[in-house]
Amino acid sequence: MSGNSIPQHVAIIMDGNNRWAKARKKFGIAGHQEGVERVREILEAAIASGVKVLTLYAFSSENWQRPAAEVKGLMALLQRYLEKEAKLLAKKNVRLHLIGSRERFSKKLNAVMDEAERVTENGEYQLNIAVDYGGRWDIVEAAKKLAQDVKAGRLEVDEINEALFTQACQLSDVPEPDLLIRTGGEQRISNYLIWQCAYTEFYFTPELWPDFTGESLEKALVDYAGRQRRFGMTSEQIAAQGS
Repeated sequence: MSGNSIPQHVAIIMDGNNRWAKARKKFGIAGHQEGVERVREILEAAIASGVKVLTLYAFSSENWQRPAAEVKGLMALLQRYLEKEAKLLAKKNVRLHLIGSRERFSKKLNAVMDEAERVTENGEYQLNIAVDYGGRWDIVEAAKKLAQDVKAGRLEVDEINEALFTQACQLSDVPEPDLLIRTGGEQRISNYLIWQCAYTEFYFTPELWPDFTGESLEKALVDYAGRQRRFGMTSEQIAAQGS
């Protein structure tokens, strides 16, 4: 693939861990543990393919409704991953950034998150992990920030535009996702990066996340490379730009 056909930013909804475990008559946490292994593999494959930013949907704001035992297991798994991976990510030149609300996490987990981000802060590539994240929450929080600026006299209402709103949202430090991949067969974005994915290309695969490999990612990237992103323009206009 040429450089122009490689997405700078790939977002992934990692769906299917529980179904993977159930099919093998294992507890659900086993699927999530296997899913962590795929995170390592897919990150390496993404970097090797030229992707600069990878954003993974690990735990949505709605996931708190899952059984308490599963939530507890997921929090422990997240903490172990961060404690184990931070220095390895730094060695791979990867900056880790956690997006979402941290209010419901324990003090210990918050401290581990802060340390993982600190250790990796100088990375060239970026791995974003969305935890306790929801697209609607993101938009509401951005609106609150701008409203506070207006109330404080730092901003006029007429000055608010799409660019300013984007800056108030999560992931304002990286390009918007070029490609969103969802594993597990469902064809919806489940309240994920609603604002940021206005012009994102979607790729849905029936593969469950623990079965999704570097080769699977390559198939998604090849599919993406065959698409024409028009951003409201005609094919002729796009062709003229490239000539």
